[in-house]
Amino acid sequence: MSEPATASGTEARRREILHLASTSGLASVEELSARLGVTASTIRRDLARLRDEGLITRTYGGAAPSIAHPEQSLRQRTGEAFEAKRGIARWAAGQVRPGETVMLDAGTTVGALAHELRRCAPLTVVTTGLTVLDELADADDVEVVSLGGSLRHLSQGFVGPLTEAALERVTADAVFLGADGVSAEDGICEADQQQTRLKELMARRADRVHVLAHAAKLSRRPFHAWAPMPAGWTLVTDAGADPSALAPFHAAGVRVVVTGADGAEVP
Repeated sequence: MSEPATASGTEARRREILHLASTSGLASVEELSARLGVTASTIRRDLARLRDEGLITRTYGGAAPSIAHPEQSLRQRTGEAFEAKRGIARWAAGQVRPGETVMLDAGTTVGALAHELRRCAPLTVVTTGLTVLDELADADDVEVVSLGGSLRHLSQGFVGPLTEAALERVTADAVFLGADGVSAEDGICEADQQQTRLKELMARRADRVHVLAHAAKLSRRPFHAWAPMPAGWTLVTDAGADPSALAPFHAAGVRVVVTGADGAEVP
């Protein structure tokens, strides 16, 4: 048996393993080895990596999905809905005034916003996300404050009690939060309670609260951890959003902004 020689081949194989485990409910080492044309030892290494990322649970002789809707890593989400995220980020950057202090979550859409904010200096950016730190590390006239804490590898963001303790020392003019799912009734949905608690606390520390979520995330409930949003928060999404998906947000009194790929607000 041979195996892919490239990192992309390895990632594709691991995505297929995750798909098989999620659809069949259980995948054995022998089945995966035969189906994917690699050795059993390669499959075991793949399973170990997926287990370490929290995507599967190892079983005797194979693997089962750890959750019904496996959380994607930040790398896996980078190219997803790229144009929609860029439009959302451009609109969001237009809401930031020079001299303000803004708070940025971890995530791909917020990372796109960090890139746009390079043109909004002078500015102070407080963040929990590695993507934001990378985008702004060499940005002139942008003071970058990292909240630190324990790094959550899947989301490339800091969480935990140290992050929350640092957050108590700062406030912001505006906060921009990402989401795995967003609901008019329950707020932001994420894979674990450390993430949702942190997002809720960040929302409390800012004057203006924005949730950046492209159309596919509206009313989505992939997990069971939620961060309720304060009154007066703003949902920023893209033109692919169906009016029926936006209706519950309007009814709940949430400000809804729909953006085009150029960052302009769509009526």
